[in-house]
Amino acid sequence: MEEGLVEATFDVAGLVGHHYRLDDYYEVGREKIREYARAVQDFHPAHWSEDAAQGLGYAGLIAPTTFISTAAMLANRKLLQTVLEGYDVIVQTDQVFEMYKPVETGERLVSDVELSSVRRIGGKDLLTITNTFSDMAGDIMQVMHTTVVGLTGDDVNADISATIDRVMMTGLESTPAAAADAGRVPEPGDATRFSPVSRLRTPLTSVRFEDLAVGDELPPRTVTLTRGDLVNYAGVSGDVNPIHWHAEIATLAGLPDVIAHGMLTMGLGAGFVTGWLGDPGAMLRYGVRLSNYTVIEAATAGVVEFTGRVKSLDPETRTAVVVIVAKAAGRKIFGLATADVRLA
Repeated sequence: MEEGLVEATFDVAGLVGHHYRLDDYYEVGREKIREYARAVQDFHPAHWSEDAAQGLGYAGLIAPTTFISTAAMLANRKLLQTVLEGYDVIVQTDQVFEMYKPVETGERLVSDVELSSVRRIGGKDLLTITNTFSDMAGDIMQVMHTTVVGLTGDDVNADISATIDRVMMTGLESTPAAAADAGRVPEPGDATRFSPVSRLRTPLTSVRFEDLAVGDELPPRTVTLTRGDLVNYAGVSGDVNPIHWHAEIATLAGLPDVIAHGMLTMGLGAGFVTGWLGDPGAMLRYGVRLSNYTVIEAATAGVVEFTGRVKSLDPETRTAVVVIVAKAAGRKIFGLATADVRLA
């Protein structure tokens, strides 16, 4: 998420319900899917090879689970630079993805943005931003709920705003929106329905429902992260928050060093599950509460360890709930993380 750079002077609770729809669609590109898959170290063949994707029943490459966050980053810029400009730093705490239709190459996403909730806890604002992505026919494909903490000058070092101005990429606030394709983007308020695709298609998972039992463990995965991985993710995803690549700003924000993007660690966790499944489009919901950060030092790489187990099974829908544990330097970085999946 990006930062507003002035002191908060407004009652943000009064802005709950603020909503807009972008006047242009986001077109999902083949190479963008590959770039994002590389950034989250997800090497499932369906993200890279049309033949592999078609073998699972997709028309083109399928995007990784958390790919939709790249479109949300663009869509939310208006909200963060205007309505929520009163915060010096915004820090992500919780994330939920609801999947109704897999995102494939060539899909044109219509983006709705809403400030859906504000809570004040411990003197800080917890804000939930809801992104709803529809296809050009008006069917809702995915919904993303992002909860963040808004920090003002009272919460961080007073020098942080000037330092951010000095190091941030130029032109972010003045980047013009692409011209809309007149008549193609549905107007806000048009009737929409949740796409039934993800719940009706036959998943081609390598794990069958009958072969699972509650308590079964997923094969563990260990991932290495360097500063280069963080910089690459920032560029690919559009999340240019400097606490993920600039040590001085991380220190001014009260962090011990540069930390990995929360969405990057979530992307790694999602790939951990879909790699086990064998069909990336078989995930229906993915939710993560971030309980700690992953510090990435300049001199050494960071390591994130993922484990998981089957929490519950539903024979009527042939679905399972998987609990995911992620640890870095011996500390849990996911407070609670679950994935709802459909099985062959």
